[in-house]
Amino acid sequence: MSHTPESRDDASRDDVVETVNAEGVDEAAVESNRRLYTGWQWLLFGALAIAYSGFHLVSLNVYPLETWSFRIVHIAGALILGYGLYAGTRFADEDERRSATWLAWVSYAMLVPALYALVRVVMMYQAMSGGAMRIAPEIEAWHFGYPLILATAAGILLAWSYRQFRDRLSPADLVLMVCALAVAGYLLVMFNSPLRASTGTSFAPMGISYAAIAGSLLILELTRRVAGLALVVISAIFLVYVFAGPYLPGFLGYPGLSVGRFFSQVYTDAGILGPTTAVSSTYIILFIIFAAFLQASKVGDYFVNFAFAAAGRARGGPAKVSIFASGLMGMINGTSAGNVVSTGSLTIPLMMKVGYPGRSAGAIEAAASTGGQIMPPIMGAGAFIMAEITGIPYTEIAVAALIPAILYFASVYFMVDFEAARKGMRGMRKDEIPLFSKLVKQVYLFAPIIILIAALFMGYSVIRAGTLATASAAVVSWFSPHKMGIPAILRALQLAGTMAIQIIAVCACAGLIVGVISLTGVGARFSSLLLGLAGVSQLLALFFAMCISILLGMGMPTTAAYAVAASVVAPGLINIGIQPLVAHFFVFYFAVVSAITPPVALASYAAAGISGDNAMGTSVASFKIGLAAFIVPFMFFYSPAMLMEGSWMQILRVGVTATLGIVLLAATVQAWFFGPVKAWQRLVMLLGALCMIYGGIYSDIAGLAIGALMFLMQRGRHGGGGKAVAAG
Repeated sequence: MSHTPESRDDASRDDVVETVNAEGVDEAAVESNRRLYTGWQWLLFGALAIAYSGFHLVSLNVYPLETWSFRIVHIAGALILGYGLYAGTRFADEDERRSATWLAWVSYAMLVPALYALVRVVMMYQAMSGGAMRIAPEIEAWHFGYPLILATAAGILLAWSYRQFRDRLSPADLVLMVCALAVAGYLLVMFNSPLRASTGTSFAPMGISYAAIAGSLLILELTRRVAGLALVVISAIFLVYVFAGPYLPGFLGYPGLSVGRFFSQVYTDAGILGPTTAVSSTYIILFIIFAAFLQASKVGDYFVNFAFAAAGRARGGPAKVSIFASGLMGMINGTSAGNVVSTGSLTIPLMMKVGYPGRSAGAIEAAASTGGQIMPPIMGAGAFIMAEITGIPYTEIAVAALIPAILYFASVYFMVDFEAARKGMRGMRKDEIPLFSKLVKQVYLFAPIIILIAALFMGYSVIRAGTLATASAAVVSWFSPHKMGIPAILRALQLAGTMAIQIIAVCACAGLIVGVISLTGVGARFSSLLLGLAGVSQLLALFFAMCISILLGMGMPTTAAYAVAASVVAPGLINIGIQPLVAHFFVFYFAVVSAITPPVALASYAAAGISGDNAMGTSVASFKIGLAAFIVPFMFFYSPAMLMEGSWMQILRVGVTATLGIVLLAATVQAWFFGPVKAWQRLVMLLGALCMIYGGIYSDIAGLAIGALMFLMQRGRHGGGGKAVAAG
């Protein structure tokens, strides 16, 4: 779709476009299975969400709870809120409102065993408080375990079986809420007694296993509702492996675990209450509250308007705005697909307006939004899990991520720029974008993020820095048109409680997988397989690790994708001699880019939904635009200076030459530098790009020589045109 300069000028005059003004970027999307309450139910669930967010702020800053108890309450709160707000099936239309009334009555009947199990938990608490050493096994089985599992399984099946009302709570989901309360109550009683030490042994009360089975079912079902089937299917495969392992051949085989031994351990810090929940209950929930406060003060709208003002007039303007805005929004948005929905609803239609095909527009937004997950200082939520698993300070991880993030966004930027030049696309007119001079006067809205970064590098803990940044967001809002009073603060807390449900469910579900890996030892067997491959070729071992990381991450949010891949792949990479930071960044990058990797690319699919183009075509195009992200992680191994490991001169050299290599790579993919690039020139440029991205001193010299030669050839051939293009 190429245009001459004259035709583009005519199009510019003919288009009557109002000035872009981003509004509603901060509004949370309402999912198709999300309930919208009115009246007392709206008040009830709003109050529950506020109380849930408030509980975390108080526990993290004022009155800390015992660790396991805190995490159990953290998961239970998300389950209760999740089942209250998200339905298990689509909502009924008018014709279906009277159907399956008998199923609703069956659901009410299932409240009896659920409530009975809950009452029994209270009685067990009284018995243990009165000096009992343990509860009789038959009481745990017949009066707690069996009724609880019956009610949980029946509640889930009933929630699938009939259409529900959007404006009221389903009785089946009420059953599941009571079951979540019973699971949490029992575990709190047992884990705050000497019986906590018996988990994983033949002396463990079977009640722990019953509670863990019901709790695992509740987590899997809520994950299905809020994040789709991908993670649930992977979790189910891992759970089947626990009991099928003894019958499997080769390196997958292991002696096996009984139901009691496995489930008495999986709901401890070896699994569900382990690293993923440790992070979701501290750093992630805190930064979700921070993001909610930023949204309440309309900072997201400001970020996007600022991006339009800064980059809108450049060649292919809305595409470059997308890169800038998605990088900023990625700091306050924990998922690639969520980032696409928030910024893409504005940038994708504008990209299409200036000449980008729907496929390219969607692919650019998907690639840019995925990059938001690797953008310091917040990096989605994966960086917090990395800090928790590796023990490396969070600030060190954020600094190490700087050069890779620059390379990724430089790659996407030049891919976009060269495509815009090749297709002759215009930027936006001055009257189409917000006034930069006006937006500069509100630059103080960046203050909360600056305070967050400053506090982290001044040595404050992540929790203290996040709390200060959250408070500063409320203070800064008083200098903007969107002042946050008590009602706005309560709305922000309510929004945070709602936003947290998906990520907490995903982290708990990922914890289930982590539990299987640690309790069965499959991670160690995978490490030995990688070690064997490394004996043949380290590059082959890295390629295999890349494939597994992407495969495990497909269809999953960043947090879960990284947590699972870090448990399976990272230990193997460390065993073949790779530094822990390098190994975890390698896995993290590929877990992140699984969002734009065909055939299951969540971010690309979300973008295709907005652009109206084919989902698979969009994912292939976004894979091409984000190509650098598939090359750069290999360079972590060959050139650790990319992760700030080494002297400043090494880091500077590697950073500069790798960036120039990324420019050549983008020119190779788009077949455009200062003008059209021939096939043989593309091969030479690809060689030069890989030499400079590789990072060795001799390869850098060779890459710079090739780059300089291609630059002179292109300038000589397209000198006049090059100037015209560069001015775009």
